[in-house]
Amino acid sequence: MSARKRFEFIREYSSRWPVSVMCNVLNVSETGYYSFKRNLGKPGKDAVLSAVMQEILDENIYNDNYGVDRMQIALGNRGYRAGKRRTARIMKKNGWLHERKRRPKGLTRATTEIQEKGNLIKQDFRSDQPYQKLLTDISQIACRDGKLYISPIMDCFNGEILSLVMRGNMFKELCIDTFNAAAKRFPLNGAILHSDRGSQYTSEAFREELNNAGVLQSLSGVNHCFDNARMESFFATLKKKLLYRIPTYKMKMEEVKTIIFRYVFIYYNRIRIYTSNPDGLPPAAYRRRLEQSLAEAT
Repeated sequence: MSARKRFEFIREYSSRWPVSVMCNVLNVSETGYYSFKRNLGKPGKDAVLSAVMQEILDENIYNDNYGVDRMQIALGNRGYRAGKRRTARIMKKNGWLHERKRRPKGLTRATTEIQEKGNLIKQDFRSDQPYQKLLTDISQIACRDGKLYISPIMDCFNGEILSLVMRGNMFKELCIDTFNAAAKRFPLNGAILHSDRGSQYTSEAFREELNNAGVLQSLSGVNHCFDNARMESFFATLKKKLLYRIPTYKMKMEEVKTIIFRYVFIYYNRIRIYTSNPDGLPPAAYRRRLEQSLAEAT
């Protein structure tokens, strides 16, 4: 018989026999019994954590896709400590864990031109300062009125999406306008911009824009899918957490564009816990913290 069952037995028959006698017979401590009695009716630790997790998920409609790591950070931000296995167990019990069902596929195709261009990133996506290492790529999503092509630029420093252009085609102008949108808002002189060797990125027009802005070009090796893995990870997140959950194929492009813009620039950049950043800070918040510390230092 477990200690809990023995305590329950004592509680049930405490009106007939002295508690001290029953504790002695059942080989349990009186202190343990009275502690058990005081805690009756109180929620267990898992129940408390479940309630806090539910609050976290309810904070934003996109938080329902939080995995174990993000949930751990969110709990820590609220002053609750929980191990990864315990967090996973509670989330699984409540149906809050989701499995990836689809994987994004690359779109741009390598060209035989500009082969002398090297890979300056070499799968090292770390950066201790903003605007030093940038990543870009193109992905697509089916809409009612055609395919929507998505072109973002990400900062390796904090995972922030600096610019995002979406159109119904994947001509080189899509990538050029994406870059120019970032260059107008942020100081990119001296940065490295990494992409695959698709014809959009190896075009003379695109390379000229980089040169004019003082940005170095880095290109993935041919058939080296991991050379731009972090950018692919962003697309996987965007599709798994957002696009695969809504019937985009029944929606017009303009409607899908609006949804993506709101997700990226309001939720992903500013609200969503980013596990690679210190304290899980969202990308924009991490950048602001660095800027603030630099300003205070001067």
